[in-house]
Amino acid sequence: MKPVSVVLLLAPLWTSCMALVLPMDCSDIHNLDSSRRSGVYIIYPIEPASAVANTSSWTQVYCDMDSQGGGWTVFQRRMDGSLNFYRPWDQYKVGFGDAKKEYWLGLETLFRLTLRKKYELLVDMEDFSRNNSSARYSSFSIDPESNGYALNVSGFSDGGAGDALIYHSGAKFSTFDRDQDIAAGNCAKIFLGAFWYQNCHYTNPNGAYLWGFDDTLPYVGVVWYRWKGRNYSLKAISMKIRPVQ
Repeated sequence: MKPVSVVLLLAPLWTSCMALVLPMDCSDIHNLDSSRRSGVYIIYPIEPASAVANTSSWTQVYCDMDSQGGGWTVFQRRMDGSLNFYRPWDQYKVGFGDAKKEYWLGLETLFRLTLRKKYELLVDMEDFSRNNSSARYSSFSIDPESNGYALNVSGFSDGGAGDALIYHSGAKFSTFDRDQDIAAGNCAKIFLGAFWYQNCHYTNPNGAYLWGFDDTLPYVGVVWYRWKGRNYSLKAISMKIRPVQ
């Protein structure tokens, strides 16, 4: 009977310890073990105490453990055009895709993360000639859904791609079924994507997956204007965040 009693007495303590070690993002995983490789991991963006009782609070993400010191939580990833990103608001809110491949983490999850920590943003991209480039921002967050998940980004550092994102700071997120941009038309419909559009974009990472330069339908591809222009669709792009150190 004594061993059982000991277990029962210690159970609340163990539960408490489990809550403390649940990783909120990829930086937590990296900080616990810097030898971890890039790949898919489980994180708990909601408060750890709630996460123990609510299994729906966890989610899978791709963790970039290599780029610029590692510990990056990837929230957007395009690599081969295998996934359709022209989707409605509800799917952009909760997320879609496969963390092992192409995916969007979800606006609500992204909001919860940036609410709890101060983050920086790294955007890595590749063209169809295997050239790589990046843009980095020292501050990144998004507002709650009540304010349209508006984007807040600043502190640009050039990794060769140029700054195509500051223009979008302050914009609410728009999809084809929820137009929150400041343009006369619906930017998401016009440019076949979903993003923090203004009037309309300098970058369209969730646009149609095309193969390099294509001006058949202007500006609808996976565009980063400051690097390749508005009619060049990138081969790969990923957007990732890490707590400011």
